[in-house]
Amino acid sequence: MTVKRAGESRRTAQARDSSWKGRNRLNDLTPQQWIKFQKSWFVHNPPPRKPQALTHPAKFPETLVQEFIEFFTKAGQWVLDPLAGTGSTLIAALRARRNSLGVELNPRYVEIACQLLEEERAHLEEKADRPEAVMLQGDALEILKSGRLGTRPIDYVITSPPYWDMLHARGAQTQKRRRGDPGLDVFYSEDDRDLGNVRDYGEFLARLTDLFIELKPCLQPHAYLTIIVKNVKKGGQLYPLAWDLASRLTATYALKDERIWCQDNVRLAPYGLGSAWVSNTVHHYCLQFRNEAL
Repeated sequence: MTVKRAGESRRTAQARDSSWKGRNRLNDLTPQQWIKFQKSWFVHNPPPRKPQALTHPAKFPETLVQEFIEFFTKAGQWVLDPLAGTGSTLIAALRARRNSLGVELNPRYVEIACQLLEEERAHLEEKADRPEAVMLQGDALEILKSGRLGTRPIDYVITSPPYWDMLHARGAQTQKRRRGDPGLDVFYSEDDRDLGNVRDYGEFLARLTDLFIELKPCLQPHAYLTIIVKNVKKGGQLYPLAWDLASRLTATYALKDERIWCQDNVRLAPYGLGSAWVSNTVHHYCLQFRNEAL
């Protein structure tokens, strides 16, 4: 849709829009939409999950992912999530008219993702022209090394890895609530290959780094990689997971920037009240990397 500015003819407005589209190699957004996304922080409070998706203990919202997909890709390009869970990224990609590929270790989550994707496809118009959405079950690192990912050129990667083994932490309020419902998972899986089950921080960081390094040959030149992650507090100590991961990956990718995702609908808890400083952490780091020659 062409929007005229004050005092501008429709023909001039169309020429301006055509010129911008020819210069915009990254996405299909207008300049106004582009600038809005460039803000370094944003507030996003996830909408309620569908009942099937509640099974997963730490799902991230399709609404948030769609905004990133629409900024870093054009319609019809391929998006990959190597830690896909119940398919949030793939659902967001369908809504944005992008093709997508997800890898998930837990077969139960793959089944849920496929069900949710079928429901999403049913709501799409122009069914003959629907984007592809492919879920693979297995360990992402093993799949990458074996070549099972295929030869699809990946234009963008977005994912949110486990925040170390924090689902196993004592006193996690979310986990306390979930333990009372047998239909809700408390942990991602019991699989030793699951990054969320790695108790040693150094080992966890090394394995996570290896996964993203192994992705590099699959990415198009200058493709972006977004990793959504938190720094972690455990045993009275802060583990700077986001910063450590960013530091390690700069040997493979160019670290371009960060966006900080804030949630302002999280109930605050009186940690350390009257004795020590302990923050309520209600923000996540969205780290932006690019596949460049370094």
